[in-house]
Amino acid sequence: MDKNSLIGLGLIALILGAWLYMSGPSKEQIARNKVLRDSIEQVEKKQRAIEAAKMVATMPAMDSVKAQPQLSDSAKAVMVSSRYRDFSPAVNGNPESFVIENENIKATISNKGGQIEKVELKKYHRSGNTENLILFDKDSTRFALALKAYDNSQTYQTDEFYFKAVKQTPTSIDMRLETSKPGSYIEFSYSLKPKDYLVKSEIRFVGMQNILTTNEDQFQLYWSMIYPSQEKYIIKEKEASTIYFKQDGNDPDYINAMKEEEKTLNDVDVKWICFKQQFFNSTIVADNLFAKAGSEIKTSLRPDSENKVKAVFSEVGIPYGHNASEKFGFNFYFGPNHYNTLEDYKWDLEKIIPTGWSVFSYINKWLVIPLFNNLGSINMGLVILILTIIVKIVLLPIAYKTYMSGARMRVLKPETDALNAKFEKNADPMKKQQEQMALYRKAGVNPLSGCLPLLLQFPILIALFNFVPAAIELRQAGFLWADDLSTYDSIWTFGNVPFISWAYGDHVSLFAALMFVSTIIYTYMNSSMMPQQGSTQMPGMKFMMYFMPVIFLAVMNRYAAGLSWYYFLANMFTFLQNFIIKKFVSDAKIRTQLEANMKKPAKVSNFQKRLEEMAKQRQQTIKKK
Repeated sequence: MDKNSLIGLGLIALILGAWLYMSGPSKEQIARNKVLRDSIEQVEKKQRAIEAAKMVATMPAMDSVKAQPQLSDSAKAVMVSSRYRDFSPAVNGNPESFVIENENIKATISNKGGQIEKVELKKYHRSGNTENLILFDKDSTRFALALKAYDNSQTYQTDEFYFKAVKQTPTSIDMRLETSKPGSYIEFSYSLKPKDYLVKSEIRFVGMQNILTTNEDQFQLYWSMIYPSQEKYIIKEKEASTIYFKQDGNDPDYINAMKEEEKTLNDVDVKWICFKQQFFNSTIVADNLFAKAGSEIKTSLRPDSENKVKAVFSEVGIPYGHNASEKFGFNFYFGPNHYNTLEDYKWDLEKIIPTGWSVFSYINKWLVIPLFNNLGSINMGLVILILTIIVKIVLLPIAYKTYMSGARMRVLKPETDALNAKFEKNADPMKKQQEQMALYRKAGVNPLSGCLPLLLQFPILIALFNFVPAAIELRQAGFLWADDLSTYDSIWTFGNVPFISWAYGDHVSLFAALMFVSTIIYTYMNSSMMPQQGSTQMPGMKFMMYFMPVIFLAVMNRYAAGLSWYYFLANMFTFLQNFIIKKFVSDAKIRTQLEANMKKPAKVSNFQKRLEEMAKQRQQTIKKK
């Protein structure tokens, strides 16, 4: 590019910059725009709250005539009869609740809508509470079947009506929506198996073929919920709670927990919908499949709520064949996100638990989860200690190779120091690198042999990073000063401090601090054993070595204490391993071996020859320029 072109481009840049400055908004306009944006955000915030409320609110107008006190009882009866026709007998009633239970769960069924309005898990309790954990209650859930009747001239929802309990045992109940026609009814059936988290359910249509519409082959089933807070820190619940779903022939999928999103599922029939909380879930599973037409799911964040985590909504299709008697079978799962428990049902429901990506997941499935299950009777802090010992024993050959690589590099320090001194005044990085690689090759040292073994440990670290915060085995498991290893431990909560709270948090986690200190010590010891490479090679490497543990501390301070405990133990066992290896490995013997290698003719592979040739050509090109 010539001089005139450069001047022209510069003038264009100056003119463009001046135009942007002069045409930009004034301070007054910026202030007005800010006020406008704030107003829009407030409106959107209110709209989100309204939509979230709609998810659980009863659908419109089941008996508006009750709000007209000026009408006589006979006039109201006529209006009810006109509006509800054969369903009129079920419009009025008194609220009642019925309970079915087994060793694991207690389910309360309401006669209003015949729906499960409350579920308690007997073997779990909310953080800081000794009572049964309430998975949801009547104020935060809705379950209703939308019925189209009389050739679509009327639409009803089952939660508008009062059902009758026609058959009840301690573990089962049938709730019947009766009509004015003898032998015509809709029935919701619920039953529990012993020591199970499943509620076996059926929707039965008996004699309804002349009431329900004849030109629709399915009805829509609505199920929505607002998740109550169950854990010590609601922020962690919001990060983990969402909706999962499985369509026929597909792997389970989900909505991002950090987003408000609506998904239509009308491309493939649906097997199950899972309302997933951090450690528990409520799932509806079809015996066959839910019809895909009209199926959708939706989540709504609740950022301003102190005790509500998230609002979720689902809609699926129930096939209807217009027969005199037919039924649709499904199951509810109300229970913990326990891997083996969910896996036993063979529905792929265990995939809602984050075990890690691809090959990483097998570390959790084959090692961590079996260990947690088999040693669940002892303290989980000790189980993590045992896990660390097993991992370190398995990785001992890699640790030995890593140490030997560092030791070989360390005993070559006189030679590397000489190279640094040689190139200190007249720096020639390319030439220095060539001579350094020649030295390593002659001594039989591979500088990468210490890095590759470390990379092999990453899958274990990543797998645990995904699984440990989601492991229900660690929920409310106390160890030392931590009362819950599934979340962070706090020895000092200092509150909101600008920037510090954003980057680090509002507290100090002692397990995270111990992990950080041990990592810094390990980094120092590791770097001190390595020969200095001189200021011309990777000047920022030392800074990064110490900066990365600081970043990791900011992450782990708000992460599961069980994971920080594992990382701390891993560092301590590494110190112990290196101490033991050093007792049996003499630097003098390593030096003797390397000196013997340097006396032998160096073997150069074809690949190394090509690299050296490329380096020489590059150096010659630089000299010519």
